[in-house]
Amino acid sequence: MTIQQLTKRFRFAQQAPTGDHHQEHRLRGNLGPLYLLFTVFSYNAPLAAVVTLLPITIGYGNGIGAPMAYIGAAILAALFAVGFLKMARHVKNPGGFYSFVSVGLGREVGLGASFLAFICYYLLMLGAYTYMGIAVRDLVTDMFHGPAISWWVWTLVLLLVVAVLGYMKLDVSARVLTWLLAAETVVVIVHDVLVVAHGGAEGLTSNSLLPSNIFSGSIGLALLFAMLCMSGFEATVIFRDETRDPDRTIPRAVYGFIAVAGVLYSVTAWAVIVGLGESTAVATIAADPTRTFMQTTQMYMGTVGVHVVIVLLNTSLLASILATHNVLSRYAFNLGVDGILPRRLGNVHRVQGSPHVASIAVSVASLLGVLPVIVFHAAPEIVYAQFAGAFGYALILLLMVTNIAIAVYLIRKRPEGAGVWHRMIAPGLTFVGLGVTLYLATTNIDLLITAGDGVVASLLGTLYGVVVAGILLAIVLKRRRPDTYARIGRQ
Repeated sequence: MTIQQLTKRFRFAQQAPTGDHHQEHRLRGNLGPLYLLFTVFSYNAPLAAVVTLLPITIGYGNGIGAPMAYIGAAILAALFAVGFLKMARHVKNPGGFYSFVSVGLGREVGLGASFLAFICYYLLMLGAYTYMGIAVRDLVTDMFHGPAISWWVWTLVLLLVVAVLGYMKLDVSARVLTWLLAAETVVVIVHDVLVVAHGGAEGLTSNSLLPSNIFSGSIGLALLFAMLCMSGFEATVIFRDETRDPDRTIPRAVYGFIAVAGVLYSVTAWAVIVGLGESTAVATIAADPTRTFMQTTQMYMGTVGVHVVIVLLNTSLLASILATHNVLSRYAFNLGVDGILPRRLGNVHRVQGSPHVASIAVSVASLLGVLPVIVFHAAPEIVYAQFAGAFGYALILLLMVTNIAIAVYLIRKRPEGAGVWHRMIAPGLTFVGLGVTLYLATTNIDLLITAGDGVVASLLGTLYGVVVAGILLAIVLKRRRPDTYARIGRQ
């Protein structure tokens, strides 16, 4: 056999399918647990969550007991992760919710879930782009006394930056996200340490641990917003092919994320409460939640600290947008590989090993989504609030459906190592917790989406509409393109 024949045979072997997953459609990367943790935690945007969501948990939730709401949310996320990670060992496709729901509940529901996941992440990213345009404009104009440039110019610049980073291999984005996340996490920790060092406004107390405070006010509403602050760990499986030893890397990143997020948000909530003083904290926060963290930062870190927080709030949003862009690109990539979306979206860059075509498509879709906000002069901060609320509702719904799919799969298949704890107990407890959270999200939808009944109906109609559209498309594909239907979720 000649060298040319050996080379040809070797190349053919490289391109041969592994199950339904061809080598040519396999993304490449070398992320370890730490980089993967930073990648998904950046999507969570911890500083932005502390500034925007944490005060609502205190002021409109269970008040002084809010720190324990984050512990409760972390426990619920850990329970979800039990079945989630067990299933991840047996479902090797990097499709996230799409693959899990397809395998557990069927291709029709799986395709509907993939459309819902795509639209909810897309809405979050569009809202973040508009909000960050304002944030950068204010930073440049007010703090650095730079030129007064319209917010949408900064949004377009940011879109270009994210497009370039998203086009490259995930390792590059991970390094950028690591530095940005480290900076914003450090400033939150410094804030908490200084509050403790000064003894708070009225002394340090442990009253947040008292059952009477934990279950005061609206504990359900507190749990709802605390769960929104735990988002991010579910995206780990999307990057399966780009991680080193995924069966070890993904579990470490998931549980690391849950532990860090649970502790960080719980401690910071307590620090904000004692920093303001327990006797007045809840009333002060409820009166103006948007200024809460800046107020305690000014009290304990001074004006310099406030400036640092404002700068890092911008980088936090950038990190979140980049991480969300990466998640969206991989959803589009997987749908392209399966033939649901144009197959070119499933191409892998020969050098970068990235879903470069899907990334370009997401960048174009982002531009098309932002343009109406610019053309029709919509208020960017209002757009952000509504889209973020819609994302929160959709995420809870997705977690609920995925949890059911996990339980069905593990009970039906009984894979090796999946005991009663994995198959029934943990998913059952998660079902109860997520069911309560979803009920509260529905009954308190006006707190998530605040622009009135018309906007609520429009956004909820969009969310449920894309699920129905995905199910109907799968039914049509089953009849007219059975080969494409059979690839849904790459089972």
